[in-house]
Amino acid sequence: MKGDLTRNLIDTDVWTDDMLVESGIPVAEVPFVTIGGGIGSFVTFDTLRIYGVPAESMVVLGPQDLPWSSYEYLTKVSQIPRQERLRSDSASTPDNIWGFPSYAVREALSARSIGGFVRPLWQVFVEPVFADYFTPRAGQAFESMEREFHRIGYAQSLRKGQVRMVRRRSNGGYFTILTPPAGAAATKRVAFRSRYVHVAVGYPGLRMLDDLQEYREKYRDPSRVVNAYEPHEHVYRALQKKPSTVMIRGSGIVASRVLQRVIDDRDRLGLRTQILHLFRTYVDKPHGPNIFMRRKGKDGWAHQGFNYPKSVWGGQLKARMRKLEGDARRRAYQEMGGTNTPVRRNWQEQLARGRTEGWYQVMAGSAGNLRPEPGGHGVVTTIVPDPTAPLPFPPPTQPYDARIDYVIDCTGLEADIREHRLLADLLAHTGAGRNPVGRLDVDRTFELIGTRSGTGRLYASGSATLGGYFPGVDTFLGLQIAAQEIADDLAANGFCRRMGSVRSTRQWWLWVRNREI
Repeated sequence: MKGDLTRNLIDTDVWTDDMLVESGIPVAEVPFVTIGGGIGSFVTFDTLRIYGVPAESMVVLGPQDLPWSSYEYLTKVSQIPRQERLRSDSASTPDNIWGFPSYAVREALSARSIGGFVRPLWQVFVEPVFADYFTPRAGQAFESMEREFHRIGYAQSLRKGQVRMVRRRSNGGYFTILTPPAGAAATKRVAFRSRYVHVAVGYPGLRMLDDLQEYREKYRDPSRVVNAYEPHEHVYRALQKKPSTVMIRGSGIVASRVLQRVIDDRDRLGLRTQILHLFRTYVDKPHGPNIFMRRKGKDGWAHQGFNYPKSVWGGQLKARMRKLEGDARRRAYQEMGGTNTPVRRNWQEQLARGRTEGWYQVMAGSAGNLRPEPGGHGVVTTIVPDPTAPLPFPPPTQPYDARIDYVIDCTGLEADIREHRLLADLLAHTGAGRNPVGRLDVDRTFELIGTRSGTGRLYASGSATLGGYFPGVDTFLGLQIAAQEIADDLAANGFCRRMGSVRSTRQWWLWVRNREI
């Protein structure tokens, strides 16, 4: 097919317009391009529309029709369907940059009883001292984004396909190369010439622990050893057919949701499922580097309401992180990091009951040498115990074998950013670099450091930028904060108007009435 990338284009860091003409790749002109098509692109597009940028001045490049579809897929397979609650607070509303009315207020207003009206409002009033943090149901978030999706005209700016690369333009700005779906265009590639580019491609990828990946590759068995972020409904169906033993690996929010799903099925259907839970690090008390940065811990779990302390989104930690450089910032991330999960009283009661009745057992250490059980009825793994783990019983001191039917890995390890083709290309050809924790290095306005092209700017937000001056990037509120930083920087460069109180109020009123911008 004509209009494809040439070797000269692939190897060259800065392109001229003539190079694209010679390749036969058609060029579309648009001021602003956002790459990814997920919630990061949606929030940035929404913010710029509210700032006054016309929809026709922006294009969204990505593979999905709806910006939340990939996220909804991940939440569904990790046992957070639409009726269950996310790990996000009431005011983190990606459809509403003002955060009001919050999810709790909306849930109260849509209630059909006095109790349903009062309950969410009371919960946000007394959280987290007298109640768990209020968190919205997944469906509420998706439905509200869908409403905003139509209001701002997102679909008219969407161009479906995979983004192959971004290159700086010799006269300033950038070229972004899109590979449209087969048959959607007359040429194999389409180029977008723009002054500004925004990259929000989500996670670079997920990888399994080495022993799990080795088992899958060696024995070609994807059914008994699964990752919680891939479809694995067959495991829950199998557990319903006969008494089985399942091993859960991990201690984050996904592990807690998988445990709750297994126990809910056990209680509802009268199953005799046995659960082995392997902690790499067993936490039995509050912990942290100092009295000002401590999180609760009990029964193996590190507890925290959200991914990071709430002050990273608008308090002391946010202000502190904006001043840190290099190793000091990396150490701060290490202090705040670590796997944790919120306090959810319902599943804590389930686990306490499981410990008492003996069908929920915990272990601490690492696992390896995963292999099929003789006869092919299950798998066997060798547990290397951590003899220093503060288990409620004397831990084993020698490795031992555990026989199980299924393994559900909830560790959620992220691949290196070079595993993503576009991110690898940015590092190789645009001048982008890595921050102190190895992700894309952005400044305080989320511009990718080292990638400026004349008056053009290349921005990035989302999980690929974790390790920058703002920690909470991979959250609803974090994406909104990044979008507003980007919009303010674009306003300072004359691309759009600054946001003042009068315009903000008017735009909020349009949002309330669901009127098009």
